[in-house]
Amino acid sequence: MQSEFLRVIDQVSKEKGIDRALVIETIEEAMKSAAKKTHGADINVEAKFDTITGEIELFKIQTVVGEIENPATEIDLAAARAQFDPECQIGDELLTKLDPPDSRIAAQAAKQNIVQKVREHERAMIYSEYKQHEGTIQSGVVMRFEKRNLIVQLRPNVDAILPEREQIPRERYRQGDRIRALVLRVDENARGPQIVLSRTNPALVSKLFEQEVPEVYEGIVEIKDVVREPGGRAKIAVVSNDSDVDPVGACVGMRGSRVQAVVQELRGERIDIVPWTPDETEFVCRALSPAKVSRIVIDEADHSMEVIVPDDQLSLAIGRKGQNVRLAGKLTRWKLDVHSDSEYERWQRESRLSLRRVEGLSDLRAELLLADGYKSAGELAGSKPEEIAEVLECTAD
Repeated sequence: MQSEFLRVIDQVSKEKGIDRALVIETIEEAMKSAAKKTHGADINVEAKFDTITGEIELFKIQTVVGEIENPATEIDLAAARAQFDPECQIGDELLTKLDPPDSRIAAQAAKQNIVQKVREHERAMIYSEYKQHEGTIQSGVVMRFEKRNLIVQLRPNVDAILPEREQIPRERYRQGDRIRALVLRVDENARGPQIVLSRTNPALVSKLFEQEVPEVYEGIVEIKDVVREPGGRAKIAVVSNDSDVDPVGACVGMRGSRVQAVVQELRGERIDIVPWTPDETEFVCRALSPAKVSRIVIDEADHSMEVIVPDDQLSLAIGRKGQNVRLAGKLTRWKLDVHSDSEYERWQRESRLSLRRVEGLSDLRAELLLADGYKSAGELAGSKPEEIAEVLECTAD
C-alpha cells in the first residue's frame, strides 16, 4: 500500500502538473476521513505521511482538561498523568496512535479525494489563466451546438461558449471548423469557469488590427474608437503619435493587405478607417466618408449637426439602410441629420420668405435670424425676446 501511494503521488503530480505537497495533503485528508469512519466522527485526528516509505501514521488528539465535556476530544488531568505523562498540564494535547483503516477503504477514499482536488485545482488554474486573457483573441475548434450557441474547444479539456447574441449574423459554422473570437468575460460557477466568447464586440476589430498592424501593436498608431454593425460595416477612428507615420496608410497596408486580412477574418465586413481629429466638425466630415460634405450647421443645445451634401452624394452619405450616417453618428457621438444641397436651399428660401413676412423685420435682420437657425415666423414667435435680442444685438424692447 505504501509504494502504491507513492506511485499515485508521482503519477498525479507529473500528469496533472500539481504540486506533490497538495497531493500529499489530499491523501492525509482522505486518511483522516477514513479514520473517523472507523473510530468515530467526533474525534480529532492527525495524519502524517512519510514521503520516503509511503507509510501513513494516524493519531487521535485529546486535550487535557480539569472537567470533561466532550469525551471524544478531551481527557481529564488524572487519567492523562496516569496513562501518558505524569508531568502533563491542563491545556496540553496528547496524541494516541491509531490503527490504520482498512486499506481498500483508505485507497478508495484517497482516490476520490485526489480526483476531486485535481478537478478543483484544474478549474482554478483555467479560471486564473483565462481571466487574464479577457479582451484578447483566442482560437479554437467548434465542437458542438447547444440550441443556437456554439461550444468551442480552446484546448483539450477547456471549452468556451459563443452565445447566439455574440455571433455575427449570417455567419455559419460546422463541427470541426476553426474559429477566432474575443474572450468577452470569464464567469465562475459551480460547474467550473465559463469562458464567454464574442465575434460582435467592437474590441474584436481593435485586437485584429493590433495583430495585423505593427504600428498599432507598438502604440505608434492609436485606435481612438470602433463602432460596427457586425457583418455589415465598421468604422474605426485612428490617430498617429508620430508625425512621420500616416495612421490610415499604416492600417490599410501595402495594396490594402492589412485591412483585407481583418475584413477576411470578419467574413467580408466592410471597414472604414477614419483619421481622428479633435475638430468635431472636421471629424464628422471624415466620418461620413466617402461622401463629400458641403456645409454643417451645428446645434450645440441639442448636440446635433445638420450635414449638407451635394445632391449626388446624398445616398452615399446616408449609406445602405442609413448605415453610413448611423455609424458616423456613433463614432463622433453627434446626432447627425443629412440633407442634400437642393433640399437645404429650398428650406432656406421658405424660411427666408417666412421671416421677411414679419412686420418691421428688415432683410438684414431676417438673414441674421436665419443664420442663427430660426426657420420660420412661427418659430420666431415662440422664442423669448431676450434670445432674439441677443442675435440682433438690440434691446429686448
